[in-house]
Amino acid sequence: MSKIVRAVSPEVAEPQPGTWSNCLVVNGVAYVAGMTAAGSEGDEYAQAKVIFTKIRNLLAAAGGSMADVMKVTIFVTDITQREKVWQARREFFTGNFPASTLVQVAALANPSLKVEIEAVAHIGAGTA
Repeated sequence: MSKIVRAVSPEVAEPQPGTWSNCLVVNGVAYVAGMTAAGSEGDEYAQAKVIFTKIRNLLAAAGGSMADVMKVTIFVTDITQREKVWQARREFFTGNFPASTLVQVAALANPSLKVEIEAVAHIGAGTA
């Protein structure tokens, strides 16, 4: 039977107990919760960079890399600013970019948040 392992990075604040897990890994598949740039100011580009850095740190803690990311779901509060998110994404991925969904939402958990990104990665599948 497979075990669920919680990947924790000292670079990414853990949520309060009893709320959610930032990153769970089972059978070599890492599931990264929706990450935000909470506590960071900036536009969609700046927030996306903070978020992709968090994802990279969580995947490293799980033994993987950004090359292992197969799917991202990106939530934005203003779809007209999507190019800023894509610009940040190009700084974190090369080669085969992950499958991606981009969705505009009315709001995120805090009014200052403009972007939230979740990811699924197959640890070791990419070419780092």
